[in-house]
Amino acid sequence: MIAKIYFGSQEVEKEKVTQRVSPYSWEIVSKAPVCDRDDVKRALEIAKEALKQTRKTTIAQRCSWLLDVAQKLKQNKEDIAKTITDEVGKPITFARVEVERCIETITLSAETMRTMHGETINTDAMASGKKTTAFFIREPAGVVAAITPFNFPLNLIAHKLAPALAAGNTVVLKPTPEAPLTAYKFAKLFIQSKYAVKDALSVVYGDAEVGDALVRSDIPRVISFTGSVPVGNIITKSAGIKKVSLELGGNAATYIDKSADLDLAAARCALGAFVNSGQVCISLQRIYVNAEIYDEFASKMAQESKKLIVGSPYDDDTFMGPLIDDDACQRAMGWVESAIKEGAVAMLPPRVEGRLFYPCVMADVRDDMAIVCEEVFAPIVSLVKVESFDDALPRMNNSPYGLQFSIFTNDLKLTQRAIYELDAGGVVINDMPTLRFDIQPYGGVKLSGIGREGPRFAIEEMSEIKSVVIC
Repeated sequence: MIAKIYFGSQEVEKEKVTQRVSPYSWEIVSKAPVCDRDDVKRALEIAKEALKQTRKTTIAQRCSWLLDVAQKLKQNKEDIAKTITDEVGKPITFARVEVERCIETITLSAETMRTMHGETINTDAMASGKKTTAFFIREPAGVVAAITPFNFPLNLIAHKLAPALAAGNTVVLKPTPEAPLTAYKFAKLFIQSKYAVKDALSVVYGDAEVGDALVRSDIPRVISFTGSVPVGNIITKSAGIKKVSLELGGNAATYIDKSADLDLAAARCALGAFVNSGQVCISLQRIYVNAEIYDEFASKMAQESKKLIVGSPYDDDTFMGPLIDDDACQRAMGWVESAIKEGAVAMLPPRVEGRLFYPCVMADVRDDMAIVCEEVFAPIVSLVKVESFDDALPRMNNSPYGLQFSIFTNDLKLTQRAIYELDAGGVVINDMPTLRFDIQPYGGVKLSGIGREGPRFAIEEMSEIKSVVIC
């Protein structure tokens, strides 16, 4: 099926298209138009004009619009899930979970928008002031340029579209080239809804040229991007004076204390390291283990990882499907081979079949090895022996990234320390750092990004405060 361009509410095809090949079956699963700068300019001009109307819509209409899309997603859950599996190889069970999360994200955005409000201000609070009626209100920021990645090709679009449209903005979406049909089917639900605002959403497809045209244009007021640090750096330098929200890479770490429940820790860490084949920004990559329980935990971690089923993403029992492409497989094997040469030990033998990369647990890893210094974005996790949390803390924080960390412990004082001393956008206690609830504020510090997602927080990012004083 061919994904079509949406110039506002108008579907458009182009003669030149790209083909998306399944990372598992190698079959052509979708096609998408090849867009250029002129297409971007056209979409942005339409969004700019449509903004005049979206600003006038009521919150009730916008919330009804979102809830209508959520209902249509429920009705089309299996088709959308299979499209995700076709395009990016995500196991069908987890593709269904992504659709369910997307429905929740949209619903939360609508419910949150109903209760968003301004505040009154006491202008006579200081001697220099006087008695007035003063307050602030929230208004839509304007045109939002949304750029999304392959690893959650549906829900990460929802985290941008739903808050943006709920707040009264217009959006130009550039989805990942790896999943154009997923984005097209999703956008179609918005555009064909009986509550839709005409031309409020446009969809264009492409790589760097299209993204650059979106970012550099003077029309968008907000750039919302999820992806790599190098691209985020380019956006920051190219965007000019705009609101920029960046959800970038991570190098998630956890500490296993001697007081922890090791069975729980091993089971959750295996899930956190290998879900979605490690292709998650908050995928668990570094595990710092207290020396007193290191050997026992390492054995349990290997056992739990070995249980995970790797295979066809169309089988309900499959936990791990293929990596996104051949380059990802080659990079992953390069990380493992490099670590082994530096003295690390593979507790599970490195194994690759096509693009199926089996779970890899690396023991005896040191902090100076590249495998723990960079974002791996593959099903590889490293175990590092430490003497205590005091030993682990500076090592966990000694990273250019700071998205989410966690700690497994039954020591309350250690829990309190972790909350305040770990340098990350999120801290999880007694679970994997890969844990994310769509209602929560989500984002990182340092190179992991700027701004926060989650419906309430994204609406705040995508709106402007207007101050009013009546004398």
